[in-house]
Amino acid sequence: MNIDLSEEALEFGRLAKRALEAAGGDELAQIAEREPDRRESLVGPVLAELGAWQLDPRDSADELEAAAALCRSAGYWAVSYPVAERLCRPSDLDADGLVVVADPAPAAAVGGLDRRWAAVTLDGRRSMATARPMAASPRRSAFVVELDLESVDDAGASDVPLGLVLPCWTLLGMLDRAVELARSYVREREQFGQPLATFQGVQFQLTEAEVERVGLEELAKYALWSIEAGRHEALDDALALRLAAVEAAERVLRVAHQLHGAIGFCDETVLSWVSRQSVPLRRLPLGLSGTRAELTRRLGRRGLTGIFG
Repeated sequence: MNIDLSEEALEFGRLAKRALEAAGGDELAQIAEREPDRRESLVGPVLAELGAWQLDPRDSADELEAAAALCRSAGYWAVSYPVAERLCRPSDLDADGLVVVADPAPAAAVGGLDRRWAAVTLDGRRSMATARPMAASPRRSAFVVELDLESVDDAGASDVPLGLVLPCWTLLGMLDRAVELARSYVREREQFGQPLATFQGVQFQLTEAEVERVGLEELAKYALWSIEAGRHEALDDALALRLAAVEAAERVLRVAHQLHGAIGFCDETVLSWVSRQSVPLRRLPLGLSGTRAELTRRLGRRGLTGIFG
């Protein structure tokens, strides 16, 4: 079992990261919030030029790993665009992307995009989804809208693991950035005549955040490998990854905000934007307690296998 991403996938992720930086970097999310009509044009063409939309994560392990690396890079810049969802598009439906939804109130962060969406529930029921108009401003809604579903079939069991795992890679990229921002902040800020980074309490907090981030990275690699290997437990592994991702996000972002203090919630800091853009990923299709309940229901008394066990 080799859970490390290939060098080709890592290089593709680095190329995507640089391309998004050149396109605006941190300003991409800010512009999308101010001018929601530009949400598609800010990111879509950049990734199209890289060949991102030609990737088929279902076709080969190499393309799946490249898709994961791309999602991580998009998360690093907290781009306000459903990159993972577009990469998850089903091959047998006329749709530009796929979202995993939960009953009874399906929703996704796809507001303001003129795209065709497919939706799949955790039990594999697929539908064509129509996004309702945004009921609140992007700042308040993070582009999350309710979906109207038109049932198609029950053939989406294989779609669910992919639809859960790739957004976790986006969230991982956001945590990469949150830890980086926190580390830079405490190195630059001084208290009592010395950098905050020299205080033992601050070092402990940074270590806690980094342990969470690195642990999530390993679990994300394993869940991706589980899909590559076609394991029967791929959905269990995907749900376990999502649970770990939401827990890690809460802890890492808590530490980052604590170290920044009140300024971390102001738009002048990048952390504020990263934190806000992470909310849909942490809450949809299920939040922490909902994900834990679904995983518990599926596992019963048999438990997890592999490194999750």
